[in-house]
Amino acid sequence: MLDLPAPDTLYAALLQRDPTYEGRAWVGVTTTGIFCRLTCPARKPRPENCRWFADPAEAQRAGFRPCRRCWPVGATAEGDRTVTRLTAALRDDPMRRWSEADLVAMGLHPSTVRRAFRRHFGQSFLQMARDARLRGGVQTLRKGAAVIDAQLDAGFDSASGFRSAFQRLFGHAPHHLRHKADLRADWIDTPLGGMIAIADDDALHLLEFVDRKALAEGLRKLSAMVGGRIGLGRSAITDRIEAELAAYFAGRQPRFSVPVRMYGTDFQRRVWQELQAIPAGQTRSYAELAAQIGRPTAIRAVARANATNRLALVVPCHRVIGADGRLSGYAGGLWRKEKLIQAERAYA
Repeated sequence: MLDLPAPDTLYAALLQRDPTYEGRAWVGVTTTGIFCRLTCPARKPRPENCRWFADPAEAQRAGFRPCRRCWPVGATAEGDRTVTRLTAALRDDPMRRWSEADLVAMGLHPSTVRRAFRRHFGQSFLQMARDARLRGGVQTLRKGAAVIDAQLDAGFDSASGFRSAFQRLFGHAPHHLRHKADLRADWIDTPLGGMIAIADDDALHLLEFVDRKALAEGLRKLSAMVGGRIGLGRSAITDRIEAELAAYFAGRQPRFSVPVRMYGTDFQRRVWQELQAIPAGQTRSYAELAAQIGRPTAIRAVARANATNRLALVVPCHRVIGADGRLSGYAGGLWRKEKLIQAERAYA
């Protein structure tokens, strides 16, 4: 309880089903012996029947059983059976061309699926499926094949549809990335979704989840800063960050040692360096981060620097939370922030 907000604050969040406390607080109901997320749709208990916990293990040690409606022992999305069913299907067959008719054939309502995926991931299931298919196109282009071959490998009937999807992801049409370049972009798979890594022979320049809305704009800015010298491919640095990501998610390596190139002002780089100093399994508030860099009044500027970080996980901006313990904005999606913080508790 020492790390949690006041019980009145938590109870108000429970009544409002406030998602910003996901991954930070759980409630045990003494009359039922069950513990839940604060977003659980079940009937709300009286305040005197609530006990508050900082993690599911603590609730279980106190004798509470996990709720079967909100699934409090996993990430939020894992409690939604529709989401887990479809994400498993996407993992098993990432090149499948999904349609709303396929969802109906599975007994699912497309609008229900759309709302569930947007709530958990910020995008629809069909968009996630398109991004997964794009991976095949990226691999084909990287091997030097024609754009039409990459389009077919990605499962797109329309050339314009493939170009549009590719440009939305990379910020450039596919033929613009075919030339030889100093910086090379490639796709890396992780347990939390695909990531785009851009590296040269000396450093990692960008690492972002493919569904981040600002990814294309970030790539365009990086391209402008380096004179358009970005192509498809990988270097030893790409292989290195891929191996370090695998070790990080497997629980073997809490820190990244890959050399990075940070593009930003002196202030932004100071914030990003301080983020790298936060140990895995710990969090900081924006105010604490501002104080640590000697700028205690620059809380908003620190938050903006967080938002402009282009090296996800390596510069761990997901470890910054609200002063009241709530999960605040994360460009990779709050569901990822929740899962990353939960996973990093093992490192603590």
